[in-house]
Amino acid sequence: MPKRRASAVATVIAAAAIVIVAGQAPGWLAARADAAPAEAVPSRVRDPWLWQATVGQHPVGPASVLFFTAHTRYFESTGVVVGRAGGYRLLPISVGEQHGLLSSDGRWYLRPGTGSLVDLRTGDERPAHRPGLRPLAWSPHGGQVLFTRDNDDTVIAYGPDNQQLDDPSKPDDLLIVDPWSGAERVIPVGTFASHSRAAWSPDGSLLAVTGRADPTAEASERQRLAVIDPVGGGVRWQVELGEQRQLAGRGAWSPDGRRIALLTYDGCARCADTAELLRRSWRIEYLDAATGRPVDGVTPVRGSAVELVAWRNGEPVVERQSQEADHAKRHTVLAAVSAHGGEQVLLTAPGGVSDVEVPGDLLARAAYGGPEPRPSPFAAPPWWYAALAVPPLLVVLALARRRHPLGARAGCDHGGSADPPDARPR
Repeated sequence: MPKRRASAVATVIAAAAIVIVAGQAPGWLAARADAAPAEAVPSRVRDPWLWQATVGQHPVGPASVLFFTAHTRYFESTGVVVGRAGGYRLLPISVGEQHGLLSSDGRWYLRPGTGSLVDLRTGDERPAHRPGLRPLAWSPHGGQVLFTRDNDDTVIAYGPDNQQLDDPSKPDDLLIVDPWSGAERVIPVGTFASHSRAAWSPDGSLLAVTGRADPTAEASERQRLAVIDPVGGGVRWQVELGEQRQLAGRGAWSPDGRRIALLTYDGCARCADTAELLRRSWRIEYLDAATGRPVDGVTPVRGSAVELVAWRNGEPVVERQSQEADHAKRHTVLAAVSAHGGEQVLLTAPGGVSDVEVPGDLLARAAYGGPEPRPSPFAAPPWWYAALAVPPLLVVLALARRRHPLGARAGCDHGGSADPPDARPR
């Protein structure tokens, strides 16, 4: 084989090798960088690299934590999955899409409104139930999800006499759905303008649901709490909470099933600005789960309380935020809080994190204090490696061109018949 042709073949082989390595390197290098699985909630999570791969590009497996931040290459709210082996992957969400829920085993991410589930082990997303539903809480054993459905008419039309034909304030529905088969049933819970929060009892036999009570009072933030039997469909009891109390969150029911926690604040109900909002002081109060009557005991919460997510040794575990006015500097933590005002921080997130999700199985086992994984710079999408491979490829091509310049090839193409200067006839 002529040297020129052999060099061209070698160049093509080198280019193909670079492309193959670029496509496979993320999996190889990320696999080396990720640690052994740790079945515990990390003590700290960090911002991902801007080039971090998504769960669809390189799945990371079941999550130990999912948090949402704009500190990604998308520059808007994005999910960041931290796998149980320590790897970080991005979970992109659409503009305006609400934050979804992790399944109890951390394998599935439920997208609100779209009717789809993301399998974090494979990165695949598939339609599972009908769209237009907003998830409130997974059942304790992970087989069902409580959803709310907005029934308001979004377009208002008027008749010939200028009468309004549509209703923008219809009561919402409460549904229990099998998220895989799509089977659903409506739960009779009385009239709610909207449902804001819900919590399953520890054994899954009862539901606590809260939301705005009056469909016609659009500006009202007054909340009603109802405890219902989802099988029998009956309302056990309900109470009016007012504007400054709300169900504490998906973990509001105490582990023994005897109390239901409320988040209560002192301060403005409809605040004029962020500074006034951040001056609210928060605490946890309790209701008797059998009657709805208040019971003794108050637990103060530092900063701005977001949600009660679980319990540890009888103490509430709360997601809360620090009170900096600049959202980029505001820190979100999970902390176990005591009635004496103390707290133990269990998970710390970087500044700018707007929400944290932890799978129910880790919360139920109070599995905290796991390793503090760092995002691997090698866990990048294939295009990033391909971009890095382009400069070496250009260098290889340039060297090949230099070794076999066009003039040399042209001389060879004429069969080397050019006479040397001394051999020319005089």
